[in-house]
Amino acid sequence: MHPDRVPFLVYANKKGEIQDCPNLLMAGRSSHWFFQPDLIDIIPLPEGSDLFVLPGRFPVGFDPQTGDPVLLNQNPDIPRNGIQAVAAFMAPAHTALYTAAYEKSRPDLDHLPLFAYTAVGWLDDRFWVCGFRSDTDIRQDAAGYNVRKIEKETRKKLKAHPKNRLIQHLGKCSLTYSCPAAKNYFLNRHEAPLPTSPTCNAKCVGCISLQPSGCCPSTQDRIKFIPSPEEIAEVAVPHLNSVDNAVVSFGQGCEGEPLLQADTIEKAILLIRRKTSKGTINLNSNASLPDAVERLIAAGLDSIRVSINSARKGCHTMYYRPQGFNFKNVLESILVMKKAGRFVSLNYFTLPGFTDDPDEFKALCDLIILYRPDLIQLRNLNMDPDWYLEVVQHTGKKRPMGMQNWLQQLKELFPDLRFGYFNPPLH
Repeated sequence: MHPDRVPFLVYANKKGEIQDCPNLLMAGRSSHWFFQPDLIDIIPLPEGSDLFVLPGRFPVGFDPQTGDPVLLNQNPDIPRNGIQAVAAFMAPAHTALYTAAYEKSRPDLDHLPLFAYTAVGWLDDRFWVCGFRSDTDIRQDAAGYNVRKIEKETRKKLKAHPKNRLIQHLGKCSLTYSCPAAKNYFLNRHEAPLPTSPTCNAKCVGCISLQPSGCCPSTQDRIKFIPSPEEIAEVAVPHLNSVDNAVVSFGQGCEGEPLLQADTIEKAILLIRRKTSKGTINLNSNASLPDAVERLIAAGLDSIRVSINSARKGCHTMYYRPQGFNFKNVLESILVMKKAGRFVSLNYFTLPGFTDDPDEFKALCDLIILYRPDLIQLRNLNMDPDWYLEVVQHTGKKRPMGMQNWLQQLKELFPDLRFGYFNPPLH
């Protein structure tokens, strides 16, 4: 569903109260460029999404008469009430085509929290966003979560397994952080998380589980222990045996890099596969240790999701800040998986204006040609866009391709390549 005309710009006053500006149309931002979105770029705000006000940021809209971008630096209704830009954080399975259009009121503002900031507007008594549904899988749709049932099933399983530290940790993820993957585990469906690693070998600028003091806060606590293979199997085996199209995944937002716990994971996979041959065992990873990946393949690993922000070594290094590995090692891990006939997804953090930059597009195409991943997961980069562009030293001198055009060209060039959002079941 798309609107019949471009929605209006929305803004918030200093109290955070949101209203629309009928004199200006919504705008989308792509790197340092502002665009008036096409109607095909706009969908209703998905259920389960959130709206954020952006302190110290002035909204940008388009003049419907001239077609020019306009900076709205004071409240058009009551100037003394102040003005802030507004963005949407879209529900899972949706990918942004434009980020929120704004300019900073001053250069020394604090970074925005670690979320994605999608352009949002207002029309016909509803909010609209610049994005699209990138996966038809409903595993994390808001309509599928009943709060009372989640709490009941979570507490029931916590009570039944008081000595399993991993299950107790996942209970906190479900009840405190509202983690969709943890909630699905307790609801006995879809994909179950298997966090294992309290440490990491990268210092990602946008890490959602660990940030230095004084920086923007991480969105959840990192696991503080290494679960035993038996604790892991106690989560994984019943899930794989009882759930249709079941997936269990090492490597979650509440941990560091799982490959650092390859010994534990290897033992856990062997234990799981001794007890069941059902379902898919997946690893979400920075793919930094190809030798460890090879060991996990031998143990029975079915698929890997390799997280990258860029197909270019320089931009990857500036974001990941790797400790003891490099981009070549990441590519080697992909090659190891493909040589073993296993499934490879790229967890490709997308940001309009960077992802669809012509140089980045070429680098991604080269990577696909050489390493032949099976799937690209179109995950929105959860990070202040200005901060990210500064970190990877992206100047935005080349006009972006446009995310719709970027995706269409990839589909035409690589007809066998799949696109989605989630780790797919393979069996």
